[in-house]
Amino acid sequence: MKVAIVGATGMVGNVMLKVLEERNFPLDELLLVASERSVGNKLKFKGKDIEVISIPTAIEKRPDIALFSAGGSTSLEWAPKFAEVGTTVIDNSSAWRMDLTKKLVVPEINANELAKTDKIIANPNCSTIQMVMALAPLHKKYKIKRIVVSTYQSVSGTGVKAVEQMENEIAGIKGEMAYPYPIHKNAIPHCDVFEENGYTKEEMKLVNETQKILNDKSIAVTATAVRIPTAGGHSEAINVEFHNDFDVSEVRQLLNDTDGITIQDNLDVNVYPMPMYANGKDDVFVGRIRRDGSQPNTLNLWVVSDNLRKGAATNTVQIAEYLIKNALV
Repeated sequence: MKVAIVGATGMVGNVMLKVLEERNFPLDELLLVASERSVGNKLKFKGKDIEVISIPTAIEKRPDIALFSAGGSTSLEWAPKFAEVGTTVIDNSSAWRMDLTKKLVVPEINANELAKTDKIIANPNCSTIQMVMALAPLHKKYKIKRIVVSTYQSVSGTGVKAVEQMENEIAGIKGEMAYPYPIHKNAIPHCDVFEENGYTKEEMKLVNETQKILNDKSIAVTATAVRIPTAGGHSEAINVEFHNDFDVSEVRQLLNDTDGITIQDNLDVNVYPMPMYANGKDDVFVGRIRRDGSQPNTLNLWVVSDNLRKGAATNTVQIAEYLIKNALV
């Protein structure tokens, strides 16, 4: 089993390395791939140094699986070239997510849709993954009518430059800005670029990707995405209206029985999900579970997850594990 990580030197690439190691992923050869300026650098995996190679060199080696986290333009250009030599690509960018010919996969929800013929598989956006993880079992039982979601997103979702901006501001150092405003002691209601409809790309990902993953275009979704000064972990306040009524204790039980979900909801001792506790973990944490008293069949949830792990690297590796386990590669 030959596996490549394309974008191995980036934030998500580094976490992919860590996740592969932690999960003892079944591979015989690991190819670390990055842009020309990183070729020749070395990264550690299981205590050994592995030299970074270029994308064309990696294609020549014909890996079985390529985990991509190198940006949309790189994916659009190179993922088909890997696919041509028989590699199955799992792509972490937005490049292929809404392509009608590509599957958009959260393994706990819809991995069963995957087939041997899927040579480019899309990994959803980080904020979408944690939301659908919490909502999929509830949709199955009560059928979702409408979602109103507000996100509180870590600077790590923007990348290294944003983390450095925040750290510089905390330390009182002037440096390069990833955002148009300071992020320290601030909240910026602007994740990704604005579109013509007044929503950002990040907000529209929550709309379009949710409908695709849950395979239901009738679900109405409206989102507001906010960047906050945390280093790791996205939080979401989700208000969800169902077609059918629910019992709150049954909702808790359904979530509790779902793989990859941890309930943190004991108000007597102030237990609820927070990014500082989700950081470095693979689960999606759900709390503040309560009925919305302002209208029928409506529930409020607070959902937190590490955006670099389940929101990116871990979900990608889980897809690869599913492919191997089910002999799809």
